[in-house]
Amino acid sequence: MYKKILGLLLFTQICYAQKDSLNLNATPWKTLNLGHGVVWKNYHFNDKNLMGTNQMINVLESKQKNKKVKFGFVAADEKKTDTTARRLLLPTSQLAAKSGALAAVNAGFFDMKNGGAVDYLKIDGRVIDTTRVANVARLPRNVIAAVVIHRNRVKILKGGLTPGWEKNLPAKNVLLTGPLLLADGKAVKLEKTSFNDNRHPRTCACITTDKKLLLITVDGRSKESHGMTLQELTALTKALNCKDAINFDGGGSTTMYIEGQPENGVVNYPSDNKIFDHAGERSVSNIFVILKK
Repeated sequence: MYKKILGLLLFTQICYAQKDSLNLNATPWKTLNLGHGVVWKNYHFNDKNLMGTNQMINVLESKQKNKKVKFGFVAADEKKTDTTARRLLLPTSQLAAKSGALAAVNAGFFDMKNGGAVDYLKIDGRVIDTTRVANVARLPRNVIAAVVIHRNRVKILKGGLTPGWEKNLPAKNVLLTGPLLLADGKAVKLEKTSFNDNRHPRTCACITTDKKLLLITVDGRSKESHGMTLQELTALTKALNCKDAINFDGGGSTTMYIEGQPENGVVNYPSDNKIFDHAGERSVSNIFVILKK
């Protein structure tokens, strides 16, 4: 797939006025076949040769219809007392290892103080968390799009503006997240906010034009890897042949796990310890997993 990428990236704040280019065809991606139809690719752009910045990028790739694995979400367990029930927070690597995952990335946004996802999450037909936004004139961008898994096929959906729209989705596995980056090959207009416009570590999922699932992490907040704006992340997914793409939680949460790899399986450089190493994981509420059948 990567050899077919033309390598032209168009960047903008609103209209893609700022332009940059990258010949990804010439990028010597490090590639490892994980078996079960899953491939891990990564490369460290460390000469400011990607958008004029240093970037560490990891990609998990699988066919959208892969009969050798099961796609899913995993949430941290609840801790119950006599009066309350609180969802625990655990590092992505621990949640992934506990579930027996072949590979995983962090997924939805969550409450760092009280635990639990702040957006709707349904796993195997059971609603784990509900959207906490209510009685607003307009839903925020992170609750008007979703990743759904139906019959083990991952899809990225553009949702509705009416609160509760997600409750009508028939899929047994649903995660609200966002913003949506690409819809049917077209970049989604993003609002001008510090979250969108500043460079941060990022995690995202996308479906390519040749029906593959990509899970992507971009490290950030270090001189070795600067992170991306959401406009830059959109352009990257477009260059990687994506048709639909959606943003997951990022920042200190951004983590990619691969079973059997050193450093407890953490292959990217999580930023929560402010050191460019594999030990800076943030505890999260839920993750996207690839499980071996």
